[in-house]
Amino acid sequence: MVSKSLLAAAAVVAPVLAAVPTLKVPACPSIATATYDKSVPDLSPFPTTEVDLCYDDTAISVTFRALNETNFYFNETQGTNDAIWEYEVMEAFISHGVNDPQTYLEFEVNPNNVTFQAFIHNPSKVRAAGAAFDTAFWQTPLADGLTAETTLDKAASTWTSAVRIPLGLFNVDAGQAKGTAWRMNFFRTIVSPETYPDQGLGAWSPPNKASFHMTPFFGRVFFI
Repeated sequence: MVSKSLLAAAAVVAPVLAAVPTLKVPACPSIATATYDKSVPDLSPFPTTEVDLCYDDTAISVTFRALNETNFYFNETQGTNDAIWEYEVMEAFISHGVNDPQTYLEFEVNPNNVTFQAFIHNPSKVRAAGAAFDTAFWQTPLADGLTAETTLDKAASTWTSAVRIPLGLFNVDAGQAKGTAWRMNFFRTIVSPETYPDQGLGAWSPPNKASFHMTPFFGRVFFI
């Protein structure tokens, strides 16, 4: 007879097998685009969102584009590394390598060009209940070379953020990005003053539950 405690432990460590998207990313100025329009986790229609990617000698260039935006909702009192995910953000989760990561960069930007950046340690890979989960904040992003420039076009129902993320964060030396493999996922949150705090969630590779911290669902990205 198997005890309930052993069954619970098995549930925590059981692998999640997910079919994930793949993207081949060229050197800048060429780009590859990840496009998504499905919600998390039910895959219902979601406002179209695009993420343009390329790389150069020292950084990954990520351009987020939120289409069909109606709210542009953020908390103007929030600053760097505050809980901007409670409102509207676009996000990239990034890990260098091919495995489902335990540790990865979480980057977020809101329509006010406020950013959140931290390395997440998620050894269960699915943010399992009772498992370790830790956040190491990146405190001086501008000094370290991370930049974000956000533009709102309310007439076109669009907001765009152009971001540069240094390759050195992932121990990729200058000029050595070509041929590297990555795991990434991209997310967007939708909320309005009327619906807050209830959010709509969208993803490039939608997890099977309403959590972004499900690394087996990260897509596979190759720098070519």
